[in-house]
Amino acid sequence: MRTAPHWLGYCLTTPLLAGLLLGSCQPGAQGATRPPAREKHTPERVDSAMPREVALQRFQEGLREPKQLSGGAGSLDALIRRFLDGVQDRDTAAFHRLLLDRAEFAYLYYPTTPQSLPPYDLSPSLMWFLLSERSSQGLSKALQEFGGKPFHYSGYTCDPKPSREGANTVWGPCLVRLSVTPRDTGSVRLFGLVIEREGRYKFVSYANKLD
Repeated sequence: MRTAPHWLGYCLTTPLLAGLLLGSCQPGAQGATRPPAREKHTPERVDSAMPREVALQRFQEGLREPKQLSGGAGSLDALIRRFLDGVQDRDTAAFHRLLLDRAEFAYLYYPTTPQSLPPYDLSPSLMWFLLSERSSQGLSKALQEFGGKPFHYSGYTCDPKPSREGANTVWGPCLVRLSVTPRDTGSVRLFGLVIEREGRYKFVSYANKLD
């Protein structure tokens, strides 16, 4: 059994579990129009006595089991470039194709992520709700900061030790180098974790560090 990555350790207090899941411990920005990042559902009442398998089975009801990730990109570099193109063009439709959907979360991601296992034991409904909320907030902030504006992308860096979670490789945190002017270049955390599975890459979340 794997523990949470070392870079998430500072978020592990109970009031900050949303930050743990979404790559950020900061509250979301207010006032911006929030484009839908993914389908969201209010989590059902958490029953601590409900077995994990039962909670997951209920969450999966009505979902078609995917055999692999769909959409996304064939490399981490291509995924990041497509995301940045979407931000620059304010192409909200593109973001849905790059982000883990509910069925992929339920069948391919949740069963092996450390936050679904002891000692965290987050239910699939609660984890999905928190991921969706923070992802929507993060995408709004990214569009507010960079959407429709000219900027230059000069590469990215990620934690050199990705997490192995069953058949998944999870990358992050990642920083992208952007410049609005030749003299204004900086590295920003513009999105959350990335899942790699059988040669396909998708974002787990669009939560970021733009606060």
